[in-house]
Amino acid sequence: MKRLDLTRIRNDFPALQQTVHDDQPLVYLDNAATTLKPQSVIDTISHHYSSESANIHRGVHTLSERATARYEASRESVRAFINADSTHSIIFTGGTTAAINLVARSWGRHNLQAGDEIIISHMEHHSNIVPWQLLRDSMGIVLKIIPITDDGALDMDAYTDLLSEKTKLVSIIHVSNSLGTINPVKEIIDAAHREGARVLVDAAQSVSNQVVDVQALDCDFLAFSGHKLFGPTGIGVLYGKEDLLNDMPPDNGGGDMILSVTFEKTTFNRLPYKFEAGTPHIAGVIGLGAAIDYVNDIGLEAIAAHEDDLLRYATDSLSALTGLRLIGTAAHKTSILSFVLDDIHPHDVGSILDQHGVAIRAGHHCTQPVMQRFGVPATNRASLSIYNTRDDVDALATAISSVQEVFT
Repeated sequence: MKRLDLTRIRNDFPALQQTVHDDQPLVYLDNAATTLKPQSVIDTISHHYSSESANIHRGVHTLSERATARYEASRESVRAFINADSTHSIIFTGGTTAAINLVARSWGRHNLQAGDEIIISHMEHHSNIVPWQLLRDSMGIVLKIIPITDDGALDMDAYTDLLSEKTKLVSIIHVSNSLGTINPVKEIIDAAHREGARVLVDAAQSVSNQVVDVQALDCDFLAFSGHKLFGPTGIGVLYGKEDLLNDMPPDNGGGDMILSVTFEKTTFNRLPYKFEAGTPHIAGVIGLGAAIDYVNDIGLEAIAAHEDDLLRYATDSLSALTGLRLIGTAAHKTSILSFVLDDIHPHDVGSILDQHGVAIRAGHHCTQPVMQRFGVPATNRASLSIYNTRDDVDALATAISSVQEVFT
Protein backbone atom coordinates (compact mmCIF):
# COMPACT_ATOMS: atom_id res chain seq x y z
CA MET A 1 0.00 0.00 0.00
CA LYS A 2 1.41 3.36 -1.02
CA ARG A 3 2.18 6.06 1.54
CA LEU A 4 0.64 9.46 1.11
CA ASP A 5 2.76 12.25 -0.32
CA LEU A 6 1.60 14.79 2.24
CA THR A 7 3.54 17.68 0.72
CA ARG A 8 1.87 17.16 -2.63
CA ILE A 9 -1.55 16.61 -1.07
CA ARG A 10 -1.32 19.74 1.07
CA ASN A 11 -0.31 21.74 -1.99
CA ASP A 12 -3.46 20.48 -3.71
CA PHE A 13 -5.61 22.45 -1.25
CA PRO A 14 -5.34 26.23 -1.70
CA ALA A 15 -7.19 26.95 1.55
CA LEU A 16 -4.22 25.52 3.45
CA GLN A 17 -1.85 28.04 1.88
CA GLN A 18 -3.11 30.90 4.04
CA THR A 19 -2.55 32.36 7.46
CA VAL A 20 -5.04 33.69 9.99
CA HIS A 21 -4.78 35.97 13.06
CA ASP A 22 -1.38 37.66 12.89
CA ASP A 23 0.10 35.28 10.35
CA GLN A 24 -0.74 32.05 12.17
CA PRO A 25 -0.54 29.10 9.74
CA LEU A 26 -3.98 27.59 9.33
CA VAL A 27 -4.41 24.21 11.03
CA TYR A 28 -7.74 22.96 9.71
CA LEU A 29 -9.29 20.31 11.99
CA ASP A 30 -12.98 20.75 11.20
CA ASN A 31 -13.25 18.07 8.53
CA ALA A 32 -16.28 16.31 10.01
CA ALA A 33 -18.22 19.51 9.36
CA THR A 34 -16.87 19.98 5.84
CA THR A 35 -13.64 19.10 4.08
CA LEU A 36 -11.52 21.54 2.14
CA LYS A 37 -11.59 21.40 -1.66
CA PRO A 38 -8.63 20.42 -3.86
CA GLN A 39 -7.67 22.64 -6.77
CA SER A 40 -8.83 19.98 -9.24
CA VAL A 41 -12.40 20.24 -7.91
CA ILE A 42 -12.29 24.03 -7.91
CA ASP A 43 -10.97 24.04 -11.49
CA THR A 44 -13.64 21.58 -12.63
CA ILE A 45 -16.44 23.74 -11.25
CA SER A 46 -14.86 26.88 -12.69
CA HIS A 47 -14.52 25.20 -16.10
CA HIS A 48 -18.20 24.26 -16.06
CA TYR A 49 -19.33 27.81 -15.38
CA SER A 50 -16.86 29.36 -17.82
CA SER A 51 -17.10 26.90 -20.73
CA GLU A 52 -20.18 24.67 -20.51
CA SER A 53 -22.72 26.51 -18.39
CA ALA A 54 -26.00 25.23 -19.75
CA ASN A 55 -28.99 23.27 -18.58
CA ILE A 56 -28.89 19.52 -19.02
CA HIS A 57 -30.99 16.79 -20.65
CA ARG A 58 -33.29 19.11 -22.58
CA GLY A 59 -30.90 21.05 -24.80
CA VAL A 60 -29.67 20.00 -28.24
CA HIS A 61 -26.89 22.59 -28.51
CA THR A 62 -23.23 21.94 -27.84
CA LEU A 63 -22.95 23.39 -24.34
CA SER A 64 -26.00 21.48 -23.11
CA GLU A 65 -24.68 18.25 -24.58
CA ARG A 66 -21.30 18.79 -22.86
CA ALA A 67 -22.90 19.58 -19.52
CA THR A 68 -25.22 16.59 -19.79
CA ALA A 69 -22.35 14.26 -20.59
CA ARG A 70 -20.31 15.51 -17.62
CA TYR A 71 -23.32 15.32 -15.30
CA GLU A 72 -24.11 11.73 -16.24
CA ALA A 73 -20.43 10.79 -16.12
CA SER A 74 -20.46 11.90 -12.48
CA ARG A 75 -23.42 9.63 -11.84
CA GLU A 76 -21.39 6.73 -13.20
CA SER A 77 -18.47 7.78 -10.98
CA VAL A 78 -20.74 7.65 -7.92
CA ARG A 79 -22.10 4.26 -8.99
CA ALA A 80 -18.61 2.80 -9.27
CA PHE A 81 -17.44 4.50 -6.07
CA ILE A 82 -20.05 2.75 -3.91
CA ASN A 83 -20.32 -0.32 -6.20
CA ALA A 84 -24.00 0.07 -7.01
CA ASP A 85 -25.23 -2.27 -9.71
CA SER A 86 -26.85 0.46 -11.82
CA THR A 87 -26.86 4.22 -12.29
CA HIS A 88 -30.66 3.95 -11.99
CA SER A 89 -30.06 3.56 -8.24
CA ILE A 90 -28.12 6.84 -7.92
CA ILE A 91 -30.30 9.84 -7.06
CA PHE A 92 -28.69 13.27 -6.75
CA THR A 93 -30.03 15.28 -3.81
CA GLY A 94 -29.10 18.40 -1.90
CA GLY A 95 -27.10 16.36 0.63
CA THR A 96 -27.42 13.62 3.23
CA THR A 97 -30.23 15.47 4.98
CA ALA A 98 -32.25 15.81 1.78
CA ALA A 99 -31.66 12.14 0.95
CA ILE A 100 -32.92 10.91 4.33
CA ASN A 101 -35.95 13.19 4.12
CA LEU A 102 -36.70 11.85 0.64
CA VAL A 103 -36.81 8.31 2.00
CA ALA A 104 -38.95 9.38 4.95
CA ARG A 105 -41.48 11.26 2.85
CA SER A 106 -41.63 8.92 -0.13
CA TRP A 107 -40.84 5.40 1.09
CA GLY A 108 -42.09 6.07 4.62
CA ARG A 109 -45.47 7.52 3.77
CA HIS A 110 -45.98 4.90 1.05
CA ASN A 111 -45.04 1.85 3.13
CA LEU A 112 -45.70 2.56 6.81
CA GLN A 113 -48.80 2.66 8.96
CA ALA A 114 -49.63 3.38 12.58
CA GLY A 115 -47.90 0.99 14.95
CA ASP A 116 -45.02 0.17 12.62
CA GLU A 117 -41.60 0.59 14.21
CA ILE A 118 -38.45 2.37 13.07
CA ILE A 119 -35.17 1.84 14.89
CA ILE A 120 -32.46 4.52 15.08
CA SER A 121 -29.57 4.92 17.51
CA HIS A 122 -28.76 7.33 20.32
CA MET A 123 -25.77 8.65 18.32
CA GLU A 124 -27.68 9.82 15.24
CA HIS A 125 -27.27 13.22 13.65
CA HIS A 126 -30.41 15.31 13.90
CA SER A 127 -31.02 14.73 10.19
CA ASN A 128 -31.57 11.05 11.00
CA ILE A 129 -33.85 11.78 13.94
CA VAL A 130 -36.19 14.62 13.00
CA PRO A 131 -37.58 13.16 9.73
CA TRP A 132 -38.67 10.03 11.60
CA GLN A 133 -40.17 12.08 14.41
CA LEU A 134 -42.23 13.93 11.83
CA LEU A 135 -43.52 10.57 10.55
CA ARG A 136 -44.20 9.46 14.12
CA ASP A 137 -46.21 12.58 14.87
CA SER A 138 -48.19 12.51 11.61
CA MET A 139 -48.65 8.75 11.08
CA GLY A 140 -48.43 7.15 14.50
CA ILE A 141 -45.34 5.05 13.88
CA VAL A 142 -43.17 4.02 16.83
CA LEU A 143 -39.56 5.17 17.15
CA LYS A 144 -37.17 2.83 19.00
CA ILE A 145 -33.68 3.93 20.10
CA ILE A 146 -30.52 1.77 20.31
CA PRO A 147 -28.60 2.86 23.43
CA ILE A 148 -24.88 3.54 23.46
CA THR A 149 -22.29 2.40 25.97
CA ASP A 150 -20.08 4.58 28.14
CA ASP A 151 -17.26 4.40 25.59
CA GLY A 152 -19.54 5.50 22.77
CA ALA A 153 -20.27 2.18 21.05
CA LEU A 154 -23.67 0.82 20.10
CA ASP A 155 -25.22 -1.66 22.52
CA MET A 156 -25.68 -4.44 19.99
CA ASP A 157 -27.46 -6.77 22.44
CA ALA A 158 -30.04 -4.05 23.01
CA TYR A 159 -30.36 -3.61 19.24
CA THR A 160 -31.22 -7.24 18.64
CA ASP A 161 -33.74 -7.09 21.49
CA LEU A 162 -35.47 -4.12 19.80
CA LEU A 163 -35.91 -5.98 16.51
CA SER A 164 -39.27 -7.66 15.89
CA GLU A 165 -41.80 -8.33 13.16
CA LYS A 166 -43.05 -4.77 13.79
CA THR A 167 -39.68 -3.32 12.70
CA LYS A 168 -40.04 -1.89 9.20
CA LEU A 169 -36.89 0.24 8.95
CA VAL A 170 -33.54 0.61 10.67
CA SER A 171 -31.88 3.95 9.92
CA ILE A 172 -28.33 4.00 11.20
CA ILE A 173 -25.24 6.17 11.00
CA HIS A 174 -22.12 4.41 9.70
CA VAL A 175 -19.66 6.66 11.54
CA SER A 176 -20.71 8.96 14.37
CA ASN A 177 -19.93 12.58 13.53
CA SER A 178 -19.54 13.50 17.22
CA LEU A 179 -17.89 10.35 18.64
CA GLY A 180 -16.02 8.89 15.68
CA THR A 181 -17.46 5.43 16.40
CA ILE A 182 -17.52 3.08 13.42
CA ASN A 183 -20.72 1.07 13.66
CA PRO A 184 -20.94 -2.59 12.53
CA VAL A 185 -23.38 -1.76 9.75
CA LYS A 186 -23.13 -5.14 8.00
CA GLU A 187 -24.13 -6.91 11.22
CA ILE A 188 -26.92 -4.38 11.75
CA ILE A 189 -28.21 -4.85 8.21
CA ASP A 190 -28.16 -8.65 8.33
CA ALA A 191 -30.04 -8.71 11.64
CA ALA A 192 -32.68 -6.29 10.32
CA HIS A 193 -33.16 -8.27 7.12
CA ARG A 194 -33.80 -11.44 9.10
CA GLU A 195 -36.84 -9.63 10.53
CA GLY A 196 -37.91 -8.39 7.10
CA ALA A 197 -36.95 -4.76 7.81
CA ARG A 198 -35.27 -2.33 5.42
CA VAL A 199 -32.07 -0.46 6.31
CA LEU A 200 -30.90 3.05 5.51
CA VAL A 201 -27.22 3.85 6.13
CA ASP A 202 -26.06 7.42 6.75
CA ALA A 203 -22.56 7.29 5.23
CA ALA A 204 -21.81 11.02 5.39
CA GLN A 205 -18.78 10.52 7.65
CA SER A 206 -17.49 7.26 6.15
CA VAL A 207 -17.22 7.69 2.37
CA SER A 208 -14.13 9.92 2.57
CA ASN A 209 -11.94 7.36 4.34
CA GLN A 210 -13.53 3.93 4.04
CA VAL A 211 -14.56 1.63 1.22
CA VAL A 212 -18.37 1.65 1.14
CA ASP A 213 -19.74 -1.17 -1.03
CA VAL A 214 -23.54 -1.12 -1.12
CA GLN A 215 -23.76 -4.57 -2.69
CA ALA A 216 -21.49 -6.16 -0.08
CA LEU A 217 -23.39 -4.39 2.72
CA ASP A 218 -26.75 -5.22 1.11
CA CYS A 219 -28.19 -1.96 2.46
CA ASP A 220 -31.52 -0.87 1.04
CA PHE A 221 -30.69 2.84 1.07
CA LEU A 222 -27.49 4.81 1.60
CA ALA A 223 -26.98 8.57 1.81
CA PHE A 224 -23.93 10.83 1.75
CA SER A 225 -22.92 14.43 1.00
CA GLY A 226 -20.37 15.79 -1.44
CA HIS A 227 -18.97 18.46 0.85
CA LYS A 228 -17.57 15.91 3.33
CA LEU A 229 -15.85 14.16 0.39
CA PHE A 230 -13.76 17.13 -0.80
CA GLY A 231 -16.58 18.15 -3.13
CA PRO A 232 -19.03 21.07 -3.32
CA THR A 233 -21.68 21.96 -0.79
CA GLY A 234 -25.33 21.53 -1.67
CA ILE A 235 -24.95 18.19 -3.42
CA GLY A 236 -25.48 14.67 -2.13
CA VAL A 237 -26.48 11.17 -3.12
CA LEU A 238 -29.23 8.76 -2.26
CA TYR A 239 -28.60 5.18 -3.27
CA GLY A 240 -31.59 2.88 -3.22
CA LYS A 241 -32.24 -0.62 -4.43
CA GLU A 242 -33.89 -0.27 -7.79
CA ASP A 243 -37.05 -2.20 -6.94
CA LEU A 244 -37.64 -0.01 -3.91
CA LEU A 245 -37.09 3.21 -5.85
CA ASN A 246 -39.40 2.05 -8.62
CA ASP A 247 -42.14 1.43 -6.09
CA MET A 248 -41.74 4.81 -4.37
CA PRO A 249 -43.78 7.85 -5.46
CA PRO A 250 -41.90 11.03 -6.43
CA ASP A 251 -41.01 13.37 -3.61
CA ASN A 252 -41.07 16.57 -5.70
CA GLY A 253 -42.99 17.47 -8.81
CA GLY A 254 -41.79 19.59 -11.70
CA GLY A 255 -39.66 19.52 -14.79
CA ASP A 256 -37.50 16.58 -15.87
CA MET A 257 -39.18 14.10 -13.52
CA ILE A 258 -42.01 13.57 -15.99
CA LEU A 259 -42.57 11.80 -19.30
CA SER A 260 -45.83 13.56 -20.08
CA VAL A 261 -48.16 16.05 -18.42
CA THR A 262 -51.77 16.88 -19.16
CA PHE A 263 -54.30 18.56 -16.89
CA GLU A 264 -55.83 15.14 -16.37
CA LYS A 265 -52.74 13.04 -15.70
CA THR A 266 -48.94 13.06 -15.30
CA THR A 267 -46.75 10.12 -16.26
CA PHE A 268 -43.50 10.07 -14.30
CA ASN A 269 -40.04 9.62 -15.75
CA ARG A 270 -37.95 6.50 -15.27
CA LEU A 271 -35.24 6.19 -12.63
CA PRO A 272 -33.24 8.05 -11.56
CA TYR A 273 -34.92 11.15 -13.03
CA LYS A 274 -38.24 10.48 -11.28
CA PHE A 275 -36.65 11.89 -8.11
CA GLU A 276 -34.70 14.78 -9.69
CA ALA A 277 -37.30 17.46 -10.32
CA GLY A 278 -36.27 20.78 -11.78
CA THR A 279 -32.87 22.13 -12.74
CA PRO A 280 -30.38 20.32 -10.52
CA HIS A 281 -27.13 21.52 -8.97
CA ILE A 282 -25.27 20.76 -12.20
CA ALA A 283 -21.93 22.23 -11.20
CA GLY A 284 -22.19 20.48 -7.86
CA VAL A 285 -22.72 17.09 -9.45
CA ILE A 286 -19.80 17.64 -11.83
CA GLY A 287 -17.65 18.83 -8.93
CA LEU A 288 -18.60 15.73 -6.95
CA GLY A 289 -17.39 13.59 -9.82
CA ALA A 290 -14.05 15.41 -9.73
CA ALA A 291 -13.83 14.89 -5.95
CA ILE A 292 -14.36 11.16 -6.38
CA ASP A 293 -11.65 11.12 -9.04
CA TYR A 294 -9.32 12.84 -6.57
CA VAL A 295 -10.03 10.31 -3.81
CA ASN A 296 -9.66 7.39 -6.19
CA ASP A 297 -6.30 8.71 -7.36
CA ILE A 298 -4.98 8.72 -3.79
CA GLY A 299 -6.70 5.49 -2.75
CA LEU A 300 -9.10 4.91 0.13
CA GLU A 301 -6.86 2.31 1.77
CA ALA A 302 -3.96 4.77 1.91
CA ILE A 303 -6.26 7.49 3.23
CA ALA A 304 -7.63 5.18 5.93
CA ALA A 305 -4.13 4.11 7.03
CA HIS A 306 -2.98 7.72 7.26
CA GLU A 307 -6.00 8.82 9.27
CA ASP A 308 -5.76 5.80 11.57
CA ASP A 309 -2.14 6.70 12.31
CA LEU A 310 -3.12 10.30 13.03
CA LEU A 311 -5.98 9.16 15.25
CA ARG A 312 -3.65 7.05 17.39
CA TYR A 313 -1.13 9.87 17.64
CA ALA A 314 -3.78 12.47 18.47
CA THR A 315 -5.46 10.20 21.03
CA ASP A 316 -2.15 9.70 22.83
CA SER A 317 -1.31 13.41 22.64
CA LEU A 318 -4.64 14.63 24.00
CA SER A 319 -4.90 11.89 26.63
CA ALA A 320 -1.61 13.12 28.08
CA LEU A 321 -3.08 16.56 28.82
CA THR A 322 -4.25 17.06 32.39
CA GLY A 323 -7.84 18.22 32.71
CA LEU A 324 -8.90 16.94 29.29
CA ARG A 325 -11.52 14.21 28.88
CA LEU A 326 -12.18 12.46 25.60
CA ILE A 327 -15.85 11.83 24.78
CA GLY A 328 -16.10 8.71 22.64
CA THR A 329 -13.43 6.07 23.13
CA ALA A 330 -14.93 3.08 21.31
CA ALA A 331 -12.54 0.39 20.14
CA HIS A 332 -13.50 0.96 16.50
CA LYS A 333 -13.15 4.64 15.64
CA THR A 334 -12.28 6.91 12.79
CA SER A 335 -10.34 10.16 12.96
CA ILE A 336 -12.70 12.24 15.13
CA LEU A 337 -11.80 13.33 18.66
CA SER A 338 -14.37 15.03 20.87
CA PHE A 339 -13.19 16.38 24.18
CA VAL A 340 -14.00 18.68 27.07
CA LEU A 341 -11.69 20.64 29.36
CA ASP A 342 -12.36 20.91 33.08
CA ASP A 343 -14.31 24.10 33.94
CA ILE A 344 -13.83 25.66 30.47
CA HIS A 345 -16.77 26.00 28.09
CA PRO A 346 -16.16 24.46 24.65
CA HIS A 347 -17.02 27.73 22.91
CA ASP A 348 -14.25 29.51 24.84
CA VAL A 349 -11.86 26.72 23.88
CA GLY A 350 -12.79 26.98 20.22
CA SER A 351 -12.42 30.76 20.17
CA ILE A 352 -8.98 30.73 21.77
CA LEU A 353 -7.76 27.90 19.54
CA ASP A 354 -8.84 29.97 16.55
CA GLN A 355 -6.53 32.75 17.71
CA HIS A 356 -3.71 30.20 17.44
CA GLY A 357 -4.78 29.33 13.90
CA VAL A 358 -6.35 26.01 14.91
CA ALA A 359 -9.82 25.49 13.46
CA ILE A 360 -12.01 23.00 15.32
CA ARG A 361 -15.73 22.68 15.97
CA ALA A 362 -17.36 23.59 19.28
CA GLY A 363 -20.97 22.77 20.05
CA HIS A 364 -23.40 19.86 20.05
CA HIS A 365 -22.58 18.88 16.44
CA CYS A 366 -26.28 18.31 15.63
CA THR A 367 -26.24 15.39 18.09
CA GLN A 368 -27.88 16.81 21.18
CA PRO A 369 -28.97 13.35 22.43
CA VAL A 370 -25.27 12.37 22.49
CA MET A 371 -24.46 15.40 24.61
CA GLN A 372 -27.29 14.51 26.98
CA ARG A 373 -26.05 10.91 27.16
CA PHE A 374 -22.60 12.05 28.32
CA GLY A 375 -23.85 14.86 30.53
CA VAL A 376 -22.18 17.74 28.70
CA PRO A 377 -23.72 20.78 26.99
CA ALA A 378 -21.24 20.60 24.13
CA THR A 379 -17.82 19.29 23.17
CA ASN A 380 -14.83 20.43 21.22
CA ARG A 381 -14.28 18.29 18.14
CA ALA A 382 -11.07 17.91 16.20
CA SER A 383 -11.54 15.90 13.02
CA LEU A 384 -8.62 14.83 10.85
CA SER A 385 -8.31 14.29 7.12
CA ILE A 386 -5.85 13.39 4.36
CA TYR A 387 -4.01 16.71 4.44
CA ASN A 388 -3.48 16.77 8.21
CA THR A 389 -0.14 15.90 9.79
CA ARG A 390 1.35 15.10 13.17
CA ASP A 391 2.50 18.71 13.23
CA ASP A 392 -1.16 19.73 13.11
CA VAL A 393 -1.87 17.50 16.11
CA ASP A 394 1.08 19.01 17.97
CA ALA A 395 -0.26 22.49 17.20
CA LEU A 396 -3.64 21.46 18.60
CA ALA A 397 -2.11 20.11 21.81
CA THR A 398 0.01 23.22 22.28
CA ALA A 399 -2.96 25.49 21.72
CA ILE A 400 -5.05 23.52 24.23
CA SER A 401 -2.31 23.99 26.81
CA SER A 402 -2.46 27.73 26.10
CA VAL A 403 -6.20 27.69 26.72
CA GLN A 404 -5.67 26.04 30.07
CA GLU A 405 -3.04 28.65 31.00
CA VAL A 406 -5.52 31.44 30.25
CA PHE A 407 -8.05 29.94 32.66
CA THR A 408 -5.65 29.13 35.52
